[in-house]
Amino acid sequence: MRKFNIRKVLDGLTAGSSSSSSSSSAAASSQQQQQQAATRENDIPEALQSEHFQLCKTVRHGFPYQPSSLAFDPVQKILAIGTQTGALRLFGRPGVECYCQHDSGAAVIQLQFLINEGALVSALADDTVHLWNLRQKRPAILHSLKFNRERITFCHLPFQSKWLYVGTERGNIHIVNVESFTLSGYVIMWNKAIELSSKSHPGPVVHISDNPMDEGKLLIGFESGTVALWDLKSKKADYRYTHDEAIHSVAWHHEGKQFICSHSDGTLTIWNIKNPTKPLQTITPHGKQVKDGKKPEPCKPILKVEYKTTRAGEPFIILSGGLSYDTVGRRPCLTVMHGKSTAVLEMDYSIVDFLTLCETPYSNDFQEPYAVVVLLEKDLVLIDLAQNGYPIFENPYPLSIHESPVTCCEYFADCPVDLIPALYSVGARQKRQGYSKKEWPINGGNWGLAAQSYPEIIITGHADGSIKFWDASAITLQVLYKLKTSKVFEKSRNKDDRPSTDIVDEDPYAIQIISWCAESRMLCIAGVSAHVIVYRFSKQEITTEVIPMLEVRLLYEINYIESPDPEQVPPLPTPGTGSNPQSIVPQSHPSTSSSSSDGLRDNVPCLKVKNSSLKESPGYQVELVIQLVWVSGEPPQQITSLAINSAYGLVVFGNCNGIAMVDYLQKTTLLNLGTIELYGSNDPYRREPRSPRKSRQPSGAGLCDINEGTTVQEDRCKSPTSAKMSRKLSLPTELKPELDVRDNSFSRSRSSSVTSIDKESREAISALHFCETFTRKADTAPSPCLWVGTTLGTVLVIALNLPPGGEQRLLQPVIVSPSGTILRLKGAILRMAFLDTTGLIVPPAYEPWREPNVVEDKDEKDKSKKRRPVSVSPSSSQEISENQYAVICSEKQAKVISLPSQNCTYKQNITETSFVLRGDIVALSNSICLACFCANGHIMTFSLPSLRPLLDVYYLPLTNMRIARTFCFTNNGQALYLVSPTEIQRITYSQETCENLQEMLGEFFTPVETPEAPNRGFFKGLFGGGAQSLDREELFGESAAGKASRSLAQHIPGPGGIEGVKGAASGVVCELARARIALDERGQKLGELEERTAAMLASADSFSKHAHEMMLKCKDKKWYQF
Repeated sequence: MRKFNIRKVLDGLTAGSSSSSSSSSAAASSQQQQQQAATRENDIPEALQSEHFQLCKTVRHGFPYQPSSLAFDPVQKILAIGTQTGALRLFGRPGVECYCQHDSGAAVIQLQFLINEGALVSALADDTVHLWNLRQKRPAILHSLKFNRERITFCHLPFQSKWLYVGTERGNIHIVNVESFTLSGYVIMWNKAIELSSKSHPGPVVHISDNPMDEGKLLIGFESGTVALWDLKSKKADYRYTHDEAIHSVAWHHEGKQFICSHSDGTLTIWNIKNPTKPLQTITPHGKQVKDGKKPEPCKPILKVEYKTTRAGEPFIILSGGLSYDTVGRRPCLTVMHGKSTAVLEMDYSIVDFLTLCETPYSNDFQEPYAVVVLLEKDLVLIDLAQNGYPIFENPYPLSIHESPVTCCEYFADCPVDLIPALYSVGARQKRQGYSKKEWPINGGNWGLAAQSYPEIIITGHADGSIKFWDASAITLQVLYKLKTSKVFEKSRNKDDRPSTDIVDEDPYAIQIISWCAESRMLCIAGVSAHVIVYRFSKQEITTEVIPMLEVRLLYEINYIESPDPEQVPPLPTPGTGSNPQSIVPQSHPSTSSSSSDGLRDNVPCLKVKNSSLKESPGYQVELVIQLVWVSGEPPQQITSLAINSAYGLVVFGNCNGIAMVDYLQKTTLLNLGTIELYGSNDPYRREPRSPRKSRQPSGAGLCDINEGTTVQEDRCKSPTSAKMSRKLSLPTELKPELDVRDNSFSRSRSSSVTSIDKESREAISALHFCETFTRKADTAPSPCLWVGTTLGTVLVIALNLPPGGEQRLLQPVIVSPSGTILRLKGAILRMAFLDTTGLIVPPAYEPWREPNVVEDKDEKDKSKKRRPVSVSPSSSQEISENQYAVICSEKQAKVISLPSQNCTYKQNITETSFVLRGDIVALSNSICLACFCANGHIMTFSLPSLRPLLDVYYLPLTNMRIARTFCFTNNGQALYLVSPTEIQRITYSQETCENLQEMLGEFFTPVETPEAPNRGFFKGLFGGGAQSLDREELFGESAAGKASRSLAQHIPGPGGIEGVKGAASGVVCELARARIALDERGQKLGELEERTAAMLASADSFSKHAHEMMLKCKDKKWYQF
């Protein structure tokens, strides 16, 4: 409790308001402060109100996580993918995609389009069947049917039919009317289908399809190996085909005289429908040729087969699986058999499902297959069947987000307009060759209207050290450029060859933090092996002979003799002092001693930088590699914060040992201090001496989620020292569990095991911000400085004295000195920003980008010497009374501090029971606000500078650390996070964007003429050949088949149709859509009424005829003759 009271007093002192600190209620104190602030400072008018905010999901990008099923509409050219978590993803032309979710979250086992009808049927593992309406921008469920006594195993919906066949685990087939979603009384029972052909139960239904030439004949495949050809009219089986091996799938030849089955022993059997005794042909595609009539060795099951015919040549038989058992370690394959040739196409991941895309939707015509879409566990591949060698199509969808697991994410809205073209031009050269020359065939739907015109960029950092830049403008996503940061390091060829200095078991190059300046295009990354790389953007290709490298020895020591005077810190520590940074080090590593006198690892970095020349393509090129080194057997601690400034030429980073600042232009270390040394004599905390080498670095960054299902409660209660376990799901900074040392009043959700003496004394650097502002209270003009935030809620200010620009900048040292200014908040510092007197953000100074690899002439050189960095902060020529506001957000609260007076003008306690995971100061509608995402799932926004709450919505509970690590807000009301290991979810908290969203979304249904049915031909018509049609209504309708048992399935009306539109729609376009749908519905009802009236007239007419006949019959009969 004692520490908590100290904190309160310090808070009160910082605020400069003794009356508020003496107040017992926190809310009252906050109110008093704000009233005093109003009288003390000039009031800044705030334009943002709560009605400007509304939270909604916009789009989901990336590959559907854990896919389970696939469907394609060959007329509308739309692809649907279902997942194991009940998600439904629809893909049309590039840029037209949509995400929907089944409420139950059950796995989608099958999808069937109502071809060219703008509707889709989904069958789920919880035995429900749903009808989706795709004629609205946000598809919705119109009807659902829940089976109570049967488990669904297979569904089949014939083209242009409204009757859906549903096969079950018991071997029965039920028939559903898709229009009304009611069951027909017509049921095909398993015992009737097989009769005496088998003594045992035939197993679940694995296949249903009607004969392409006769809709009245239904082919039913049972798992055990029995197939029945059922006559729908006579309600009995015409033929039964039995085979010893279990069946996985069945496919028809388009003429309806043959079908093919795939079996569990890797064989295919082709049957003639009129010869049920034995198969016409048995093929083992991957079986070894065995002589002397022996049976071939069994192979793995063929999971699916498709049989597609062509007018001009041989048919295609396409199958997945069926490899021989001795192909150990061989990748999953798709086999394409065409005539005598067999092509085996290896896939990177296991095959979930595949479909052959054909020119016709009619099953009784030559199929003319042109492509195969293969749904893999983690990819979607489209194979061109028309070109030799079966090349794949270049995939235009953003499905490669997870190519290597995403470890961090940053989002930038309203970037400079020339950035996306620049990144695109360097990224275009990275494209692979050898793709099919044809257009991507899934091209249905229409784009929405782009209501937003500003450029947006998403940057993702990955476990393999790669960084991807994405164009995210106008709710689309497209990869622009990929950078491999691991190229600068020597790669160990095998595990034994690995350096013993590694501090992580796997992914030593994984990206933890990205710091990017969009204006100057400078990029800086921090990796998991305690390495920092600075990159410059160039459109020229260069060869770097020697990679510039710097090693920093960042040590955590508590010096009890004397704390350094903060005003007297030397700008460049001289060799021989305790914190001795090496200046630029030659490439060969033996220059640093690899072990200290007592045999411990010392002065060695975790990774080895290449000592050969490096060819660098246009794009991001290495400016400097900085590595933290081992110190007396202690591994370097992972970097927890990072910042770069192009105007000052400085990069700064910190961890739980301290802070280091590097001049990347001069390639020297300017500052290398333990966190405690930053305080100087002002350290308010009682620190315990640390026992040497007490705890090793946790053996990993915990950047890739391995256990998706692990709950957060479990991993929040892990100590960072429980290395292997906490690696699965932990923040890359390994900070979170250390935070409970700050304040016992809010540490209950965290682990108690970490409050050891060692951890108590650790204070990590959690936020860094370069700016031009007032460093001390007495300052009359703003000057360049660095604001440093720590995990104990302290903000310290470091003054920067920069030499003049041009050549002098490279010759004279930058002088760095702690200013003595200390501010305090409750909770770890997350974010800092500065506002001017009008309430607008003061961006850090930056150097505008110019091509670094061009030889400049003399005039240009002179110009560049005179060129000053762009700084938007007030210049000293302005009135001295002009001041600034520092906005500081911590895990628990936010404060607005007036500068130079350092008075706390506004304060807001964001959360008492939880903690803020991400806070960003963002622009919205020409104003500024603070946006926060809390661990309890709340998204909140606050006005600036007054910190009025504007939005507080419970959105998303923190179910795993992936969300915490990747959640970020940006300007114009945009935010995103990684919703699964393969997908990015974008959301908006802007009312305006929510209103425009309906117009921006693409449409999936476009009116297209259904192709003409194949011509029967003169002779077929004359002799009764060709396709036989069937009046299914006559067979399955209530009048003929009766009603189904009520207990068998229950109908659930969906929220789709007009209700779905009401929910999803807003704005003028939606009003029109509503009116149009209402008219459609009215027209439909009028049509139905007309039909009913006609039926009543017909029945009245027939009744009068019958009555007249009766009257004629009975006219001459006497009463006794009746």
